[in-house]
Amino acid sequence: MAGEPLITVVGNLVADPEPRVSQAGKSWVTFRIASTPRVRDRQTGDWSDGEPLWLGCRAYGEFADNIAASLTKGARVLVQGRLTQRSYTDNQGQQRTSLDLEVEEIGPSLRFATAQVTRGQARSQGGGQPAGQPGWGQPAAPQNENPWGNAGGSGQASGGGFGSGFDDEQPF
Repeated sequence: MAGEPLITVVGNLVADPEPRVSQAGKSWVTFRIASTPRVRDRQTGDWSDGEPLWLGCRAYGEFADNIAASLTKGARVLVQGRLTQRSYTDNQGQQRTSLDLEVEEIGPSLRFATAQVTRGQARSQGGGQPAGQPGWGQPAAPQNENPWGNAGGSGQASGGGFGSGFDDEQPF
């Protein structure tokens, strides 16, 4: 539906994205993220993990292929999308509710890691800049022209992985 609000969640992938192909030959991907807030005990001043928010996520088409090729379990990501809720009965007959996110945008968090961005090929339809515009469908800039500096890597995160050092990180 049009006009639905988008939400943004920062969390960690709890498993590798699972690429799939529909019977019609269209690709899609599912993955789960957990977003765990850090909370401070006012009496002791100690920080601890709060209650995690678990979200199932879905994306489709070339976008799904890019996610499956770029992200792995443990990756700290920023995900923006439309929140949906569904009810179902589990294997034990219990009524459950699941929060899911129809992903509009996703990217790695650079708080504890680096990433190398590689532009995709031009598409016949869809968002972004139209084909033929500078930067769209062009190969990635050579290292010496990269405006983000020499991040290293091959599209994957480098520098110890996403979230490294998070357990002992103290928020401001």
